[in-house]
Amino acid sequence: MPKYACLGNGNMLIGYDRFGQVKDLYFHYPGLENHIDEYQTHKIGIFVDGALHWLDGGKFGVVVEYENDTMSSVITAESKDLGIKLIFKDVVYNEKNVFVRDIEIINLYDVKRSVKIFFNQQFNISQTHTGDTAYYDPFDEVIIHYKGRRVFLINLVTDKDKFDDYSVGILGLEGKEGTFKDAEDGILSKNPIEHGQVDSVISMSFEIPPKKSQSVCYFMTVGKSISDVKSLNLLVLKKTPSYILRSTQNYWRAWVKNQNFSFYSLSDEIINLFNKSLLFIRTHVADNGAILASCDSDMLFYGRDTYSYIWPRDGAISALALAKAGDFNASRRFFEFCRDVISPEGYFLQKYRPDKSLGSSWHAWVSDGKPHLPIQEDGTALIILALWKYYELSKDLEFIESVYNDLIKISADFMTYYTDSITGLPKPSYDLWEMKYGISTFTSSTVYGALEKASKFAEMLGKTSHKEKYKNAAETIKNGILKHLYDQKNNYFYKQRSLDGGLIDETIDVSSFYGLYRYKVLPFDDPLLVKAHEVMKKRLSLNTNIGGIARFEGDIYHNPGGNIPGNPWIITTLWSTQYKLEFVKSESELPEIVKDFTWVAKRALASGVLPEQVNAYTGESLSATPLTWSHAEYVITVVDYLEKLEELGICKACYPIK
Repeated sequence: MPKYACLGNGNMLIGYDRFGQVKDLYFHYPGLENHIDEYQTHKIGIFVDGALHWLDGGKFGVVVEYENDTMSSVITAESKDLGIKLIFKDVVYNEKNVFVRDIEIINLYDVKRSVKIFFNQQFNISQTHTGDTAYYDPFDEVIIHYKGRRVFLINLVTDKDKFDDYSVGILGLEGKEGTFKDAEDGILSKNPIEHGQVDSVISMSFEIPPKKSQSVCYFMTVGKSISDVKSLNLLVLKKTPSYILRSTQNYWRAWVKNQNFSFYSLSDEIINLFNKSLLFIRTHVADNGAILASCDSDMLFYGRDTYSYIWPRDGAISALALAKAGDFNASRRFFEFCRDVISPEGYFLQKYRPDKSLGSSWHAWVSDGKPHLPIQEDGTALIILALWKYYELSKDLEFIESVYNDLIKISADFMTYYTDSITGLPKPSYDLWEMKYGISTFTSSTVYGALEKASKFAEMLGKTSHKEKYKNAAETIKNGILKHLYDQKNNYFYKQRSLDGGLIDETIDVSSFYGLYRYKVLPFDDPLLVKAHEVMKKRLSLNTNIGGIARFEGDIYHNPGGNIPGNPWIITTLWSTQYKLEFVKSESELPEIVKDFTWVAKRALASGVLPEQVNAYTGESLSATPLTWSHAEYVITVVDYLEKLEELGICKACYPIK
C-alpha cells in the first residue's frame, strides 16, 4: 500500500495510509527510526448512534490530498450512512517536533447528534517490540509513550476543553488485540499505565447541533525526554494548535514560491504537481543533509527491507532537482553528507542510513571466488555531476573550495584509477538498477561526465595538473564507450559487458541511451544517439492504454505479464521527454512535450504522490510510493521545459535561477 501523504521537518516524518491514518512515524531522522511497525496503525474512530466506526472499517469514503503550494495535508472522510463528515488539516511544525491535526466534525443530519471521536496510538518505539511504556499523566492531562530517549506526548483539545476519556493497555500480547478494542462500546476503562508492547486511546465527546460542526485539535509532541515533550506541549497550548497550523502553512508557501517561476501556459494540474514534487523532496531531506529515497515502509510487506535509505544515486538527482529549483541550502547539506560518508579510497557504497552509517546491501564483495568492490560507481559519479550544477547555479565557490579535496578530488582520483588499461572503460561495478555486475554504458557515461566536471572544478581552482589528469581520463573513457560498447547489430549501445568482452548483454535498456545523452558523451543530435532513441522508443514503449516507457526488455520486477517489456516507470518516461525537448524549435512543438507532463500528473495519487512505477494495464501505483527520484526527475524535466521557453524567446523570465 503506498503512502498517500507525508509531512516532515527534517527531524521527523509522518506517513499516511489511504484512510488518512498515521502509518509511519520517523524520528530522529527521516527514515530512521520508524516508531510504527508494518502491522500497526494510529486508528481514528467515530462513535455515533450507539456504535463505533473506524475510518478504515468500510463506512467512510476517504480522500487524502494536499493544500496546494504548502506542506499541509487535507483529508476528507465522509459517511452518508452515518451522517458524519470529517475534515482534517494537518502539519508537522517546521520549527519544532510537533504534529498537529485540526479536525472539523460535521453533522450532516438535521437533528442534534451525540458524537465521540477516538484516537488510537500504536507504537513500536525504536523498532523493538519490548520495553515500551504508556501512561496517563494527570498533572498535564496527557498521554505519554516512551522508551529511553524516544518520547511521544499525545493531547486532544478544543478552545475550552481537553479530552475526557482515555485508556492504555496491551497490544497484540497475552491474548489482547489492543486498547482500541476497549473503545468499541464508546467508553474507555481509564487504565492509567501499561508496559511491554502497548497502545493507548483518547477520546472527546460533543453534542453537535443540526447541520453544524465541532472543531477539535489533536497534536503530538516528540522528543528525547519527558521534560522535552512536556515543554513542547505547553508551547502548543500557549501558541494554540491553529496558530502552528497556519504558521507552518505560511512557511512552506513562502518556500515553494520563493523563486517566482513563470510557467507560461502550463496547466494548473502540471504546476501543482511541480510544487508538490518540491515539497515531497524536501520532506525527505534530513537536517544533516541525508535525502531519503522513500518513506514508504509498506515495502516490508513484500520484501526484506524498505527504501528508507540514502542511495548516492537517488540523493544526487534529488539534490540536483533542489538546486535547479533554487534551494541551495538543502542541496549543499546533501553534499556535506556525502563528504562525510565517502570511503577513504574515494567511492560510495550502495546506500547509507540517515545517521551516516552504512545501510543494508545485497552487493557481494566476492564473485567466482575473487574479491571485488561492491560499488555502484554511477552513484559516485552522479554526486560530482550534481555538485557541478549546484555550483553553476549558486556560484558558491567558497563551498566548492571546502569540499574539493575531501569530495571532488578523492572521488575523481578513484574514478581515474578505477579504469581498465586495455579498453579505457571503468572497471566493473553494479549497474544503475543494482542487478548486474559488469561494465555498463550508463555507468561509463556518468563517469565520463563526472571526470569532465572534476576537470572544470580543478581548472577553476587553479589546479592545473588535476585538470589535465581528469580531462585525459574522461577522453579515454569516451573513446572506450564508442569503441567497445556500441552494438552495431541493434543500432544501440550495450547494456553491459564483462571486462574481457566475453559476456555481452544486448538487452535494450533505456539507461544506455540516456546516459550517453544526459552526460554529453555524444551531442544530442549525433546520428548514433538519434537512432538509439528511435530503437529505445520502439522496443520499450508500452503499447497499452497506460503507455509510458519501461526500464529494459524483460524487466520482471512487478511485471503483470503479457507482451510487454516491463511496467512503465515515471523516471524513464521523463528521460525520453528531456531528450525530445532538445529538438523543439518552435512553440507549435511544445504540446507534445506537455502531453508527457500530463501523463505523469495522471499517474499521481490524488495527493500528488508519485510512485516508482505503475501497472502497465491498470495504472496502479507499484513499488515505493512516494519515490523521491520520481519527483526529482519531474522537477528537472519541468525546469528543462522552462529553460527551453527562454531559449526560444517565448518566455523571457520563466526560469529565474541562473
